[in-house]
Amino acid sequence: MLTNFYIDAFNLYYGCLKNGPHKWLNLVEFCRLSFPPPTNQLHRVRYFTALVKPYPSDPQQPVRQQTLLRALRTLPELAIHLGQYRKSKTYLKLVSPPSGGPDTAHVWKSEEKGSDVNLATHLLLDAFQNDCEAAVVVSNDSDLCEPIRVVRQVLRKPVVVLFPVLPGRHGSNDLKKVASRHETIDPAHLAAAQFPPQLTDANGTIHKPATW
Repeated sequence: MLTNFYIDAFNLYYGCLKNGPHKWLNLVEFCRLSFPPPTNQLHRVRYFTALVKPYPSDPQQPVRQQTLLRALRTLPELAIHLGQYRKSKTYLKLVSPPSGGPDTAHVWKSEEKGSDVNLATHLLLDAFQNDCEAAVVVSNDSDLCEPIRVVRQVLRKPVVVLFPVLPGRHGSNDLKKVASRHETIDPAHLAAAQFPPQLTDANGTIHKPATW
């Protein structure tokens, strides 16, 4: 079955990559391992993300992200779709303010805009144009329930939701209700789908970041 994959990058990162050793991830190999042939024939992978901005505590974060994106662009089956990343300072309420102290804190607020809409748009468009026979959505975002429902019930194509959560955590119940079926990412597939420490593109050698 010709299968397209739609990956919510921030959901994947914060769900099962942020605190682990598997950030240098070859997404095409990961998708093939998660849904191997002959049942599934990988057609394309769409990766939805936004360019991050540096924090004073981590000024190299955008450099690491650009290195990963450069590595991903060596994969002919993969397309990168960019939303927007917004960072601002704001005051937010404390859950447990100190007795006699302020009930707010001045914090950085980070927002990733557009990726869920972009993912939904391409999922629907690909299904409508018969670009695939089945779809796999890698996300835990319940905002994607309606486009998944439409692809399944109106366009009559199966949609599997692959939850980017670590063992012991649970995926969205709303997504479970609309998906053809749902699975949870296997950490062994993350480990087995790492890029080599060095690879090349038209501009030269790409090195895995020394630290994350």
